[in-house]
Amino acid sequence: MVHLLSSERPSLAAASTHPLRAFANWLVQLRAKRARRVALETLLEYDVHRLNDLGINRQDLFEALDTPSRRPGLTLAHRRAESSRNWLNP
Repeated sequence: MVHLLSSERPSLAAASTHPLRAFANWLVQLRAKRARRVALETLLEYDVHRLNDLGINRQDLFEALDTPSRRPGLTLAHRRAESSRNWLNP
């Protein structure tokens, strides 16, 4: 375990050793990943104009589905913000 010199406290929290708690955490993460994937796939059913109103396009959704580890919600939020900044200057 790594200690900080300034306070002698561990910089990383210890992992849970209780197997039931670890399994429950794994299930929660699995359900969250599935919910994100279902939400993104639902957005893929929208037509181009609706997605444009949201400030994203189909390619953004495909990228979010292909790389779920890169926080797709944050990526889509950045794309929406960029789209709204460039709204008057396409």
